[in-house]
Amino acid sequence: MSTILEKIAAIEAEMARTQKNKATAGHLGLLKARLAKLRRELITPKGGGGGTGEGFDVAKTGDARVGFVGFPSVGKSTLLSNLAGVYSEVAAYEFTTLTTVPGCIKYKGAKIQGAKDGKGRGRQVIAVARTCSLIFLCLDVLKPLHHKKLIEHELEGFGLRLNKQPPNIYFKKKDKGGINLNCMVPQSELDSDMVKTILSEYKIHNADVTLKYDATSDDLIDVIEGNRIYIPCIYILNKIDQISIEELDVIYKIPHCVPISAHHRWNFDDLLEKMWEYLKLVRIYTKPKGQLPDYNSPIVLHSDHTTVEDFCNKLHRSIAKEFK
Repeated sequence: MSTILEKIAAIEAEMARTQKNKATAGHLGLLKARLAKLRRELITPKGGGGGTGEGFDVAKTGDARVGFVGFPSVGKSTLLSNLAGVYSEVAAYEFTTLTTVPGCIKYKGAKIQGAKDGKGRGRQVIAVARTCSLIFLCLDVLKPLHHKKLIEHELEGFGLRLNKQPPNIYFKKKDKGGINLNCMVPQSELDSDMVKTILSEYKIHNADVTLKYDATSDDLIDVIEGNRIYIPCIYILNKIDQISIEELDVIYKIPHCVPISAHHRWNFDDLLEKMWEYLKLVRIYTKPKGQLPDYNSPIVLHSDHTTVEDFCNKLHRSIAKEFK
């Protein structure tokens, strides 16, 4: 493991000291591809592997899963306890919680599972985060930008893409014919040589690639890797009781952000409403024959999966097969 980390550090150092221009673009693209392969190996080592560790075998339950991610002492335990009514040890010092703590947030008839990260288990935390429907990135309002940048760098390095859409790139390997590149719009970074350089790092010498927008080398690498997870993220800025009203007005204008005070339970309504919006959940109410609709226990589905088959599968897998 240390060998992989050393290789990653060496490549990142080389990228940092390499000037960005047309002459070095191909070399940087090659380094990015090597970096992506090493990071993939870091989270899924060759030969399989290892137990998940205490507290990280959290069964996925409910209508959606929300992951609480953040540095120690930013209020994750307090927030989860107040939202889900689940006790997670809280103290005024770092690294209190040692394992993943699951809880259930009930909102608008939906049961949403919350899972909070634990101490010193980076790889397991990433693995849990990849299974989430939404990420709550918890930040201290007094030092948000530094923490936000570090956490995003770590998550991006392990294939999580926050508040992004998959690249609009067509990529298909083939048996022969070489690399066929088709650009539907002018490209500012990628050209035929760079595409071939990146693909050769993956030992791909025959493929069709269609760039449908002005793509970057990172976009192409994401498509080749094929294991990227695109997750909506809400940046929770906690401890707003320690800032001024003027500073709070500025924070409210930042995209994807919700300022709160977990201790005082301030602004939880806005947070829950934005959570519902980002999860894209819809409620379907059932009506027993000859009775009034049941408004207390809706069937909750994702807005992209609202067919009759999806509804039947949510009730029970066997219903769709017997449906007339």
